[in-house]
Formats: sequence, structure tokens, C-alpha cells
Amino acid sequence: MSNLALDPMANDFAIDVKGMTKRYDKRTVVNNIDLQVRPGEIYGFLGPNGSGKTTFIRMLCGLLHPDAGSGTCLGHDVIKDSESIKLQVGYMTQRFSFYEDLSIAENLDFVARMYSMKNRKEAVQKSIELLGLSGREKQLAGQLSGGWKQRMALAACLIHSPKLLLLDEPTAGVDPKARRDFWEQIQLLAAQGLTFLITTHYMDEAERCNRVAYISYGNLLTHGTVDEVIAHVGLTTWSVHGTKLIHLAEKLRQKPGVEQAVIFGTTLHVSGVDATALEKAIAPFRTGSFQWEKIPSVLEDVFIHLMDKSKDNFSS
Repeated sequence: MSNLALDPMANDFAIDVKGMTKRYDKRTVVNNIDLQVRPGEIYGFLGPNGSGKTTFIRMLCGLLHPDAGSGTCLGHDVIKDSESIKLQVGYMTQRFSFYEDLSIAENLDFVARMYSMKNRKEAVQKSIELLGLSGREKQLAGQLSGGWKQRMALAACLIHSPKLLLLDEPTAGVDPKARRDFWEQIQLLAAQGLTFLITTHYMDEAERCNRVAYISYGNLLTHGTVDEVIAHVGLTTWSVHGTKLIHLAEKLRQKPGVEQAVIFGTTLHVSGVDATALEKAIAPFRTGSFQWEKIPSVLEDVFIHLMDKSKDNFSS
């Protein structure tokens, strides 16, 4: 079992699962994960590619059967009541999964038919208006830009009035304005009581979440608010300004106490969990033209640190 303590003060959760596990042959892709998500919460699910995030989401919404684990999703048993869960969950996949030769309205009508909804026409129109798709109803899905495809996919997720949305890297490949608009919509919906579990690789998006969890190669490594996750890892970070930082980074990576040296725009972040060893390692380089400053670690520093320390489960 995960040794990360669950919140003892909360007693009602949109998602409340323990020991969720999925194996393929001898490989464990989701390993004994506990997770609790509160109603109305935006919960970020972070981790590198191949870490098990999508598999975990598919188990939650009944598309995959776990090999072990128990718990509830929207009050329904995740093992026994998968059909009931599906009716109350909206799932947005990583890839655009709608018919590109159908219009927006036709795609949404198809989704409404899949849920056997009454008053489909009204439901489709409501969803179109909610996501700002009015005037584009007849446009073919295949002609939409990434941002508009994203809006249509979210409209399809909402058409049956779900209580929980599971969004798997929903903003991958869209421009910054489309990402910003999408997150404004998420925050508006969350304010109305809708719950979100969102996978993302964008640290600015993770920082918008109420809480986050980090999964790597099937294992849950840490969870909590962004500040709690940063504090849990315990990195010390120095920022370096100067020229030819890439050469400095290469030298620093060879030094004991330096766990990562990563370029961030025009600066270099040098980090380690042993502050004393780190300061000893960088001391010879704190002369000359480089400008050094000790800074608070940010979520991206922690993300990279956890990735570097994780063990690949491909052959396990």
C-alpha cells in the first residue's frame, strides 16, 4: 500500500480508492495507488509519459478492470458499479476521438444518443452555447483547429451533465491562449460544483489545481497542495545567471551533491536534497562572471527531480 497518509478530516469524496493496481503480464503499470478527490476540486495528476496516469483514469471510469484495489467513484463501487459510474462521468481522451467528417452538432448529437438522452436537441444546443461554439455548429470537426477541437470535446464530455470530469492531457498541442481559455472554463465549472481529475505536463496548469499527485512508473510518489509537494521533496535550488550556462551545467552534473542542473530560459537551476553537499559542490564555481542566487524550488524543479529518481518499470 502507499504509505502516503489520506486526509483523516474529510469523509465525503468524489473519488476514494485504495490499492488500485493494474498489471500486463509481469509488468505492473499501476502499483497499489490510493487517491482521494473532494467534490468540486480540481485535482492535477502529474507524471512522465508511460507513468500509468491514463491506465489509472480508465480504471476509475470503468473502461479497465483493476487487478486489485477497492473504493468508490461518485459513491459507486469502482469494481461492481462501473456502468453507473460511466453515466455520471465525462472522459476526455488524449487524442481527438470524434468523427472528423461530421459537424460539431452532429458529433454532439451522436454522443447524446450514446447516453440515450431525452430532449437531445436541447442538450446539444445547451452544450454548444456553454462552450462558446455558437455559429460553428455546422463546421466539420476535421476542419477545426486544436483549440476548437478541444472545446468540442469538452462540450461532448458535459452533454449528459456529469458530476466528474476525467481529462487526460486535454491541452496538449494547443496554443497558449486556447489553454488559458480552457482553464478559465474549468475554473468556472468547478465553482459550480463539478469535480475534475486532470493529467497534464504543464507546470503552470498544475499550479492552478487545488491539489496534485505525482505518479511515476506506476508508483504514487507524493501528493498534496503544490506547496506541500515542493516541501515534501525538500530540494534546495540555486539560480545562476551568466553566459555559456550549458557548459557550466555539464560540469556541475559531475559533482557530488548536485542532483540536477537544468536550463530554465536564460537561467540555470542547480538543485539537490542535501543543502550542505550542494553548497560545497557549487563553491568553486561561484566566482567570475556567474551570478548565483538561492531561490525557492518550484514545481518544475520537483517534477524533474522525481523523474530523474524514478525507476523504469518496463521490464518489471
